[in-house]
Amino acid sequence: MAGRLSSLFQAQDMTVGSPTRNLVRFSVPLLIGNMAQQLYSTVDSIVVGNYVGDSALAAIGASGPVINLLLVLFMGVSVGASVMASQYFGAKERDSLSQTIGTTITATLACTIFVMILGPIITRPVMSMLDTPKDIFDMACDYMLILFLGFIGSAFYNVISGVLRGLGDSIMPLVFLLTACILNIGLDIWFVAGFKMGVAGAAWATIVSQFISGVLCMVRLLKMREHFTVTLRTLWPKVSFVKRLCKLGLPSGLTQAIFSLAMIVVQNLTNSFGTAVLAANTVVMRVDGFAMMPNFTFGSAMTTYTGQNMGAGRLDRTEKGAKSGLIMGVSVSVVLVGLILLFGKYLMLMFTDTPEVIRLGQQMLNTLAVGYIAMSVTQILSGVMRGAGDTMTPMWISFITTVIVRVPVAYGLEFLTRPEGGAMGSGEPTPLFLSLLISWVVGAVLTTIAYLRGKWKKKAITEKAMED
Repeated sequence: MAGRLSSLFQAQDMTVGSPTRNLVRFSVPLLIGNMAQQLYSTVDSIVVGNYVGDSALAAIGASGPVINLLLVLFMGVSVGASVMASQYFGAKERDSLSQTIGTTITATLACTIFVMILGPIITRPVMSMLDTPKDIFDMACDYMLILFLGFIGSAFYNVISGVLRGLGDSIMPLVFLLTACILNIGLDIWFVAGFKMGVAGAAWATIVSQFISGVLCMVRLLKMREHFTVTLRTLWPKVSFVKRLCKLGLPSGLTQAIFSLAMIVVQNLTNSFGTAVLAANTVVMRVDGFAMMPNFTFGSAMTTYTGQNMGAGRLDRTEKGAKSGLIMGVSVSVVLVGLILLFGKYLMLMFTDTPEVIRLGQQMLNTLAVGYIAMSVTQILSGVMRGAGDTMTPMWISFITTVIVRVPVAYGLEFLTRPEGGAMGSGEPTPLFLSLLISWVVGAVLTTIAYLRGKWKKKAITEKAMED
C-alpha cells in the first residue's frame, strides 16, 4: 500500500503501459489542479461581488485581458519547456534535460523582471485607451497594479509546474495549488470582508497565495535531481537551447498573445455596453474558465504524453493516445454542456443577485454552451501537435479564428443590431459571445484537418526520434 501511494508522487513514464490509463492517471490531478487555479479569480469575483458590489465585479473583469496579454511570455516559456522536458525525459537524455531546466529557470526570472517593470507603466494608459467606464477605472487599475507587483509567484508556478508535468508529475503541482487556493480563499474573506480593502484586498490575497505555490514548485523540482542536474553551468543559458526553447515556445506564446489582443479589442466593445454587461461578462468568464478546464487539461496531458512517446520514437502509442484523449475530452464536454444549460441561472446567483446581470449572463452562457465540445477537439489535437514539436500550426489556427473570424464577427453583428444612428454599444450584446462560438467551431474544423494531414509527425527533437 505504501509503495503504491509513494508511486503516485513519482515522475510518470508514459512510454509504457495502457495509453488510456496513462492519460487518466495524469489528467485527473491536472484537472483538479486547473479547476483549483481557476478558483483564484473566481473566489475574487464571488467575494468582491457579494461584499463590494457589481461595479467592483466589473473592475476585475475589465483588467483580465490586459493581465492575460502579459502572461503570454510565460505561456511561451512554459509550453517550450514542457515539450523539451517531456521529449528528453522520454528519450532518457539527462544532459539535454538538465540544460533545458536550467535555461527555463533563467528565462522565467528574466521575463518576470520585465513584466514587473512594464506592467505598472502601461496599466493606466491601456485602461484609458480601452475606454474603461469612469466608475470602475481606478478600481481596475489598482487591481492590476497589485497583481503586477506580485507577478513572480504566478510566473514561477505556471512555468515550473509545466516542467514538472513534462517529467510526468501532475500530482505535486496539484497539492501546491490546492494549498495556495485554500489560503487565497481565507485571505480573500479576511482582506475584503474583514479589512474592507475592496478589489485591492482580492489582489493582495491572490499574489500572496500564488507566491507560495511558486516557491513550493521550485522546491519540488530541485528534489527531483535523480533525473537532471542543476549547476551554474546549466543555469547559464546555452544558445542552442535558448533557440530551441524560443522555436517551440514562441508560437504558443504568440498564440496566446493573439487571443489576448483579440480579447482586448473585444473588451473595448464590451466596455461600450456599460457596467451591467461588464459585470455579466465577468461572471460568465469565470464560469467559462471552469467549463474550459477539462479541455485545457486533456490538451496539456496530450502534450506531455505525446512529447514522451515521440521522444522515445513511439508514434504508434501517440496515435492511440490521441484517440483515447478525444473520446475522454468530448465525453466530459457533453456532460458539462448539459449542466450549464440546466443550472446556468443558479451559477449566476453565486456571484450576484442583480436580475439584469443574471438575465444577461444566462443568455451568454446558453450561447456559448455547445462551443465547449468544439473546443475539446481543438485543445486535444493541438496538444498532440505541440507535444510532437509542431507549435506553429496551432498558432496559425489561433490567428485565423481570433483575428480573421472573432473580431470582425463581433463588431459586425453588433453594428447590424444597432438602432439607426446608434453609437457603439447601443446594439445587442449577444454578438460578443456568438462570435466566440463561431470562432471555436471554425478552430475545431481547422485543427482536425491539420492533425489528419500529419505534418506534426516529423517534428520531434530528440536523437532517438530522429534515428527512428
